[in-house]
Amino acid sequence: MLKYILFDFDGTLVNTNDVIIASWQHTYRTYLGHEAPVEHITACFGEPLLLTMEREFPGVPPEESAEVYRNYQKEHADQLVTIFPGVKEMLLDLKEKGYVLGIVTSRTRESALRYMDMFDITSLFDDMVTCDDTTVHKPNPEPLLLGLSKLGASPEESVMIGDSPFDIKCANNAGVRAVMVDWRITCDDTSLIDDAVVDFHVKSPAELVELMEKL
Repeated sequence: MLKYILFDFDGTLVNTNDVIIASWQHTYRTYLGHEAPVEHITACFGEPLLLTMEREFPGVPPEESAEVYRNYQKEHADQLVTIFPGVKEMLLDLKEKGYVLGIVTSRTRESALRYMDMFDITSLFDDMVTCDDTTVHKPNPEPLLLGLSKLGASPEESVMIGDSPFDIKCANNAGVRAVMVDWRITCDDTSLIDDAVVDFHVKSPAELVELMEKL
């Protein structure tokens, strides 16, 4: 029986898509003098921020460009960040049914908690792994394996919910079943990350609850 559910954060639980895209465009304007195609930005969703910064702005210290990005995001979060419809109800339902919930995200702990507090979902999670907790990131399995360890879970008892190939391949590498949410805006081609394999798709948060009851 599956008892442990680990969620990606951005694009899965909380709709940070608009603020992320706007923050990237601000950073591109700052360093390159122009914006980038939205498809180029969304293809990087799920990748560790400093890694993307280093690739996109060679010659600029990644921490410097990341600070420009993060400051813009903080200034505009209240206007641009929302929780996906039905997500809070889904989390409450899963907790009521006895599931143990965790988060595995490439976001910093401080920023994840800020958004979780904003939508009053912090108390619904039993633990969390962020980029502050590990030096390697998805699709490497270490963040997810650390999340399992924190929850006292085994891969066989667990499922990973995400919106990007990075999430799916991370689950594959950790021996955890992988669920892709269909409200994502990330690239559909999971083969971009070494043949990432999706075990299940869900079209809505309510459908995830139904899926969990069947597994």
